[in-house]
Amino acid sequence: MQRDELGNMALFVAVAEERSFTKAAAKLGMSQSALSHAMRRLEEKLGIRLFNRTTRSVAPTEAGQRLLDTVGPALDDIDSRLSSLTELRDRPAGTVRLSSSTFAARTVLWPVIDKLTAENPDIHVELNVDDGFVDIVSEGYDAGVRSGQSLAKDMIAARIGPAMRMAAVASPEYFRARGKPKTPHDLAEHTCINLKLIAGGGIYAWEFSKEGNDLRVKVNGHLTFNDIDLLTSAAVAGHGIAFVTEGHVADELQQGVLERVLEDWCEPFDGYYLYYPNRRQHSPAFSALLNALRFRE
Repeated sequence: MQRDELGNMALFVAVAEERSFTKAAAKLGMSQSALSHAMRRLEEKLGIRLFNRTTRSVAPTEAGQRLLDTVGPALDDIDSRLSSLTELRDRPAGTVRLSSSTFAARTVLWPVIDKLTAENPDIHVELNVDDGFVDIVSEGYDAGVRSGQSLAKDMIAARIGPAMRMAAVASPEYFRARGKPKTPHDLAEHTCINLKLIAGGGIYAWEFSKEGNDLRVKVNGHLTFNDIDLLTSAAVAGHGIAFVTEGHVADELQQGVLERVLEDWCEPFDGYYLYYPNRRQHSPAFSALLNALRFRE
């Protein structure tokens, strides 16, 4: 059977079930003559008579009944599946694949994913944590999460977090022994803990800004890590000054195991964004996640 004959099969089922061309035509919203013509063409196509017609009734022939028994359930199944697709628009479902840095995954993504998946059990989230840069298109991800400063130009970006600030921190013991730097230039006289960038493998140059004056400072020290948690632990242990986003060390600052310096040189910068390729239509699951993540002042 050709795909374009499915429509005629639906017309046939309506007539067979209503046992009346008049009632079937009213139900289908078409003229009785057009419906009768469609059924004659279907009979000619199949080479069999499908209905016994009288002036008072219409009943399927034996062949018509067999066709009804075959086609009727199939069309019901199609209707059921179409209804399930409609439900998906009201109840999001599907899988969303994301790539994110560790800190963003823990502090921004997880609280939203936790709530969203609890409320929408048909949404599945696959989250890959990688502090390097990931080509989300080639790797098959739906979206990635990075700070606004490191977004690719050809991506659509939706803000999902507040502005962030960097923090230069060390233990109280370190500052008692070495004193506190007054400007970024003073860091040359201090022991600092370096961060090795996962992407490219270079050493991060500390970035400061104050009243339009931007500085990039390369610091020296005997420790270098590519893990923020280890870097923070080393600072708490008194090994020198670390430079991390303030969110990473909020607890340590509150507990007093770390102290902050050069705060006036740490101006806010763009926070986290969800970035994704330009697509005409997103899945219901992705749209639900995007809406839940959007940052609202």
